[in-house]
Amino acid sequence: MSKINSPLPEQQVKPEAALERRTRRIFTADYKLKIIQKADLCQQGELGELLKKGRLYHRQLSEWRKKFELKGLSGLNKSAAGPKSKSTPEQKRIVQLEKENFKLKKQLQLKDAYLALQTKALAMFESLQHESDAS
Repeated sequence: MSKINSPLPEQQVKPEAALERRTRRIFTADYKLKIIQKADLCQQGELGELLKKGRLYHRQLSEWRKKFELKGLSGLNKSAAGPKSKSTPEQKRIVQLEKENFKLKKQLQLKDAYLALQTKALAMFESLQHESDAS
């Protein structure tokens, strides 16, 4: 039986650029304030629907409320990322170079040990060869 040459469909999946790369959502202070105000106006059972509609978590809302109570509108602005590094770039580079230096010294010791072993093996081989030649 021979195969029938059928053309493959021309359809190809083309990924959407928006779906390919996901990024963190960034909320403005105004948006956070509006959500807090809407949440305060919610009746029993409406809060979950508000959070679901905004794709938010209850934890986010409680953090926003806490920051708003403590610092007002300025507390809702984006905060600085984590603590600053205590070491300078030069210090980081020194640590990196020290690690590299240690690694290279270890490799050198290993190569020296291999070379010494080869030298001893060659000396033994030559001494055995001289003994067999003398006999």
